[in-house]
Amino acid sequence: MPLPSPDLTIDRDAVLWSASERDRAGRPLLVLLHGYASDEADLFGISAYLPLEPVIASVRAPIPEGQGFAWFSRFTNVPGDPLAANADAAARAVLDWLDDQPVTPTGLLGFSQGGAMALQLLRLAPERFDYAVQLSGFVVQGDGADDARLAAHRPPVFWGRGTADETIPAASIARTTAWLPDHTELDARIYEGMGHSISTRELADIAAFIRLHLRS
Repeated sequence: MPLPSPDLTIDRDAVLWSASERDRAGRPLLVLLHGYASDEADLFGISAYLPLEPVIASVRAPIPEGQGFAWFSRFTNVPGDPLAANADAAARAVLDWLDDQPVTPTGLLGFSQGGAMALQLLRLAPERFDYAVQLSGFVVQGDGADDARLAAHRPPVFWGRGTADETIPAASIARTTAWLPDHTELDARIYEGMGHSISTRELADIAAFIRLHLRS
């Protein structure tokens, strides 16, 4: 039987912001979701390559694991195929944190596990987000209760991955390839020779995608 989903929370004090609280008013928000065994400082480094309009908030995953933090543990989940209840628990923690933020147009950008989280957040709250960037990640298996609403809403999603990425299982890639076009307005990019990483070329494509879908 599946393990019960944990009660998770986001550490508010660990969030890295690109602007002071005073300078965030009236600006759109971009939430960064890092990968497995990393932390909030990892993806924050790409902020310089992204559009200046959104305020960037890089959040720390809630589960201490390895040298950093995880959205769902590798000890209780199959890599690339986590239990939906565990992914939902982490996504709800992010939604709870967002409830404390000013209401503003919001985008998501996640890498690997964080990419899976970006899609899971769309599935739990389809109308809450304007777009999502999913990098070297996958969609969680199973039918979500709000998947039909997501398919009707069809938010823009950028999915970037490399041909040399051996971290995400082929079955997870196949599942994502089938699922995304049915539920989102998909912009899929495959980068020749890129591994489980983010390239300079991909960053330029990400910036263009975000700029296209910004709403102030």
